[in-house]
Amino acid sequence: MAAFTRGSFTFMRRMRLSSQILEHRHKRCCSRVQTGRPDYTLHPHPVFVPQLCSARFFRTSYGTPGPIVPFKLSDIGEGIMEVTVKEWYVKEGDKVSQFDSICEVQSDKASVTITSRYDGVIKKLYYEVDATALVGTALVDIETESGPEVANEEDVVETPAMSHDEHTHQEIKGHKTQATPAVRRLAMENNIKLSEVVGTGRDGRILKEDILNFLAKQTGAILPLTPFHEIQPPLPTASAPSSAVKPKAKPPPSIPLPAMSRPVFSGTDSTEPLKGFHKAMVKTMTAALKIPHFGYCDEVNLTRLVQLRKELKGLSEARGVKLSYMPFFIKAASLGLLRFPILNASVDEAVQNITYKASHNIGLAMDTSQGLLVPNVKNVQVLSVFEIAVELNRMQTLGATGQLGTADLTGGTFTLSNIGSIGGTYAKPVILPPEVAIGALGKIQVVNDFISYS
Repeated sequence: MAAFTRGSFTFMRRMRLSSQILEHRHKRCCSRVQTGRPDYTLHPHPVFVPQLCSARFFRTSYGTPGPIVPFKLSDIGEGIMEVTVKEWYVKEGDKVSQFDSICEVQSDKASVTITSRYDGVIKKLYYEVDATALVGTALVDIETESGPEVANEEDVVETPAMSHDEHTHQEIKGHKTQATPAVRRLAMENNIKLSEVVGTGRDGRILKEDILNFLAKQTGAILPLTPFHEIQPPLPTASAPSSAVKPKAKPPPSIPLPAMSRPVFSGTDSTEPLKGFHKAMVKTMTAALKIPHFGYCDEVNLTRLVQLRKELKGLSEARGVKLSYMPFFIKAASLGLLRFPILNASVDEAVQNITYKASHNIGLAMDTSQGLLVPNVKNVQVLSVFEIAVELNRMQTLGATGQLGTADLTGGTFTLSNIGSIGGTYAKPVILPPEVAIGALGKIQVVNDFISYS
């Protein structure tokens, strides 16, 4: 959608400026004739002379440079004060238009692509890749275009002096490396530049296998193991007659052990900064451990729920929705929050006020390619079990591809953690501030019910 928007905007700007551009070129041609320059025939309508442009100009824009504007990093999410610059899509001297991609940054919540708000030329980049940028500081300096008479290079017909190599360079200059956040993190951990890796995925997308193959070429082959020498047992000797006197048994010959080289450990300690989601997890866990915790465990009979899901599973699959047990648990948690609203609240940092939340935004701890994230389903109190299942399917699809947005990851009021997916039965979950409660669900298992037979 962004590409279509940018294309429509550029087309309308060209149509609006076309008459002013032609009038401006007509005046320039007239001034050249009056000042003694080579005489060119002036037609009733101004005509662009390709020979003159191909000999003396590389651009078809006659605008003068405008002021240099610092492009600042605006607030991209709730409570986000700093981001990590993951990739630059421009370099100094590049020409950009409105809505063109400038860079990709990664916050504590998600990866965001920053787009330009101006038309102009990049004059300065303030941060290197993997550097931390603060909200409100300048990312780049852009020399903006002054006056409405400035036109893009695509506004006129291609000149004969433009070569095929120049077109190729312009196309590659705006190319964006395609890779998932998990692949980018793998490349960052191994100090690999994505621009040096050849992608084998669709449309040149860099896959995890491409990073591993590139790393294998850089580090070399694996050392072979120490060869194993098989120990041959001694050959059996012929038994002597029973009547004969048995000689004294000789001790078995000692067999030397094979020569084995001791493993040489050459590892060294390494230190690396915490970035992105790992840094966010450390901050969240540190803040969570400051909250006084009280835990309670119990067992619930889910025999009727198992039967109900079995009856509804076929109906949901016919609509293209995967129905697990989690939508039932999320709806049950919302019903419990209606009865005990203090569990759907938050406490301020000064521990002076408690806010009772009207909406039940129930989060679900989810293992994604970017790490452990907690997206939440908004307004569960007004949703049905089927609607909750649809929303969970959407979040799981986005989480698998690393595309969960800030809106999905913020605003939670209560959280559930499913430890049954890894076979767990009991756990002590940690509260996510500023929430006041969290629940953990173990695996469903068949147990003996002695009460029914008593």
